[in-house]
Order: sequence, then structure tokens, then C-alpha cells
Amino acid sequence: RAVYLKSQRVRFLQNNIIAYQDKAWGDGDIFADYRCSPGVEVDRYREGHRYHILISLRETKSRGDIEDFQIRRVIKDGFTQSTEEFQTEIDHQTRYIILQVIFPVSRLPRKVMLIEQNTGRSTPLSADYTRPMPDGRVIYRWSAEHPRLFEAYILRWEW
Repeated sequence: RAVYLKSQRVRFLQNNIIAYQDKAWGDGDIFADYRCSPGVEVDRYREGHRYHILISLRETKSRGDIEDFQIRRVIKDGFTQSTEEFQTEIDHQTRYIILQVIFPVSRLPRKVMLIEQNTGRSTPLSADYTRPMPDGRVIYRWSAEHPRLFEAYILRWEW
């Protein structure tokens, strides 16, 4: 069981926006539980290996409005292979990104890498990118200002 959390501040660039689109992909039951705020999930469809989730905002947004979206998904039976990864893709201008994975005490990774898919760059995440938690879990965290548009950032680990 894994819990995926996404926070995103969005500034709307046009008037009369009534919906927001989320994307999801992965192995296992990636929608064991799905919640969003603000708004309500009104449709979900698959395109290739990705799902698009349509969220009705329940109010009309105007150019310049800012909204903070919170997405929570529970994933069951995912991350079961000896090598796993978490990926995000930058498909719009983004000021700041944080990728963070919290590993359980019973399943700490042996090695974690950051991979920038389009550039082919791989960076081992050393102790500088980790933080132990009081309960024994370990957080791996990577961040960047102004990530490259259309780049896919992947955290890959070996159990």
C-alpha cells in the first residue's frame, strides 16, 4: 500500500475555466482511493498507459485566479518489483518541483537515482538527499527551480 500526494498551485491564464485535469499511471490498483480538493472527479479515461482524470471545479475561474489543488491516491499492490520508480512529467510552465518518497522501515532502498529522461542524465541521490524520520522511515527528497518543460523526472530505486 502506498499513498501518493500531489499539491499544485495553479494560476489560470484565461477566463471561464470550469474543470482541471489530473493524470495518473503506474502498476497495481492506482485508484484504490482517489480524492481531490477543490472540485469533484467527474470522469476518468485511459489513453495509452496513462489515465486522465477530469475534475469539475464547481465554480468558474477567471484569468489570474489562483487555486491550490490537493490530490490523494491510494495505490494497492504497486511497487512490488526489485527495481521501482516514481515519475513526474512537466507539461506546463512550473516554478518549483519537489519529488519526495518516504520508504517504510521494512523496505528501505539500497540505492536511489534521479533520472532526467530526455537529457539522459542520472544522479545518485546521496545522504544529502535523505532524512531519517523518528519512526525509522527514510525520506528521499529532490527539488529544482524552473524544471525543464516536457522533461520527465524519475526517482528510481532498488530494494
